[in-house]
Amino acid sequence: MKPPSLPVLTLKSFPQGRARRPWYLERLAQHVANFPGVSQPHAHNFYLLLYVTHGHGTHTIDLVSYALQPGALFFMTPGQVHHWQLSDDAQGYVVLFEADFYLFRYPGSRLFDYPFFDHRHAPVVYLPEAETDIHWLMERIWRENTHPAPAQDEVFRSCLHLCLELAARHFPEAPASAEPLHAQELLRAFGAFINQHFRTNRAVQYYADLLHVSPNHLNALCRRHLGKTASALVQERVLLEARRLLRHSPATVAQVADALGFEDASYFSRYFRQHTGHTPEAFRQQP
Repeated sequence: MKPPSLPVLTLKSFPQGRARRPWYLERLAQHVANFPGVSQPHAHNFYLLLYVTHGHGTHTIDLVSYALQPGALFFMTPGQVHHWQLSDDAQGYVVLFEADFYLFRYPGSRLFDYPFFDHRHAPVVYLPEAETDIHWLMERIWRENTHPAPAQDEVFRSCLHLCLELAARHFPEAPASAEPLHAQELLRAFGAFINQHFRTNRAVQYYADLLHVSPNHLNALCRRHLGKTASALVQERVLLEARRLLRHSPATVAQVADALGFEDASYFSRYFRQHTGHTPEAFRQQP
């Protein structure tokens, strides 16, 4: 049996007590209470909007951490890996939707052309306090969500479209400085490549080649912006998956080693102990 990898959630992962529909809406605090696992690293196969109205914290998307604060509006595409750390008083709205649902009424490339859904740009916009239209739209679709009426899907889709269009107006057309954006673009791409290839490649040179930069340059960017070396970030992803498999699957240590691309179980055990202080067997026996 193939051991599970990083969770890839679908809309079915978030039941709302109704027949399956291609969108989901919930208040942030209730969403976290209902599904505490969403605070741990995971990916999904749908689009996500996170609108914050109160509280603070961090939201990490493909290695890069962003401030979570009132007025922050986050955007995610299918396949990205993220997790967050929220203050106890964090409030807002979580919106999930499938591409086909949106494209049914708004066909063409517009969905894919929004700057916040392009990995070359930051996946967040910080709305000014004077911005009330998106807040009003979120509250409107919340009322639609809690008091179903005819054409509910159409109203939700229309409000979603307006949210995206209005948010795009607040997105900066060009960065104040080209270097920080270039750095963030590279780091986001680095994170995406790690998630794709960490099972088969742990060498910094491999990822530097994919990014068309030197290993030294990649390491410098990682140190400057993330406070860690590139190899440490790859290592963290490998160990995250190793812990997940050891804790939540019946796979043997040898199977885990094979799933993570190690030559043999003994090498994997030495690697795991070197970086965690525990053997895989000892880690698995911990409460």
